[in-house]
Order: sequence, then structure tokens, then C-alpha cells
Amino acid sequence: MKIDNENIFIEAGDFSQSEEYKQILIELRIAILSVSWPNETGFIINPTKKGNGVVPIKSNFIKTLVSFGWYPERTMNFATGMHPGPVDIIKETTFGVFAVEWETGNISSSHRALNKIAVGIIQESIIGGILILPIRNLAKYLTDRIGNYEELSPYFPMYENLIVKSGVIGVISIDYDDTSTDSPLIPKGKDGNANKL
Repeated sequence: MKIDNENIFIEAGDFSQSEEYKQILIELRIAILSVSWPNETGFIINPTKKGNGVVPIKSNFIKTLVSFGWYPERTMNFATGMHPGPVDIIKETTFGVFAVEWETGNISSSHRALNKIAVGIIQESIIGGILILPIRNLAKYLTDRIGNYEELSPYFPMYENLIVKSGVIGVISIDYDDTSTDSPLIPKGKDGNANKL
């Protein structure tokens, strides 16, 4: 899989200048590039509109980050009165917790994920967070209505103008390496979403 764009809205405070943050970005890039389908030669998607599931795509991403010492599926209290489900994966730093969400839901899910990260930074329950989601070019071949970068981008100015003393918030967009009608469809779950492999 390849990175289409890294859009970091805010890099504030000591953490944003730290070696730990630089290492996080390196590990995220390595993990994204590790995402492959249907074998290890790259991310080759069958170009069937709305034909592929989404959750199995992040399998190699999570596995790679776990090998770097990240922790998957951690439930966190981001703010008073907010009881979100588990975060896809986190890394503990000397500055606090860094959270990453890999989008597998619709655009409403994308908004919730980014809002959760923003509130967590403002209320100092996390030091930073990044949302990873497909660009429209990839999303059109995935589960219907999955959140995508272009659809979320009109709201980016709101996040760019947050007042944050210390923290990092951003979005990384992803795309396929190639397409092939010979590539098997990525499986979906019975509810229209994908099951884990």
C-alpha cells in the first residue's frame, strides 16, 4: 500500500519536536507500506466498485506496529461523558499516549474518530493522534460509503485552527499500489463490513 498524503494539522509543544514523535511517523509509514493483498508483493485490489471489505486491509498494519511495541484495541477515556469504543492502536510515550485510528466505517465514523482525537488532545488525555483513511480512488472499490479523505477534507480548517498547547493531530490518506481483476475480492462480513482475517 502507498501513502497518498500526510496532512498534519497541528504540531505543538515539546512532543512535536521530540525523537519519539519522529519515530512514530517512521513506524506508521513502515506499517502502511507493509499492507498487502493478496500476497506480499503489494496492495493489488480488484477494481470492483463496492466489492471489497475493509477490516482485513489493516491486518498487516496492526501487526507491524505491534512488533514496534504498540498496543492494539485499547479502551481509553478521552473526555468526561465520552465512552468511545477501543482505539485501533496506541503507543505509550514519555509525553503521553499517541492514538491511531484506521478507518473502516462510514464518513460519520471518520468525523467521530477525528473529533475523539481532538478532544483527547485538548483535555490532555492523549498527546496526539492520527486518522488513516483511503482516498476516493481506493474507497470506490471498498464497502459502500466508507469514509474517505476528500469527503472529510472540507472540515480540516476546523482542526487546523484548534488551540492546542501541546500535541499532534493529523490525517494520513492511503491508496492501492495497483489494480487487477485477477486479485481476489477482500472478504466482507455479513453486515456489509469486513471480517478480520
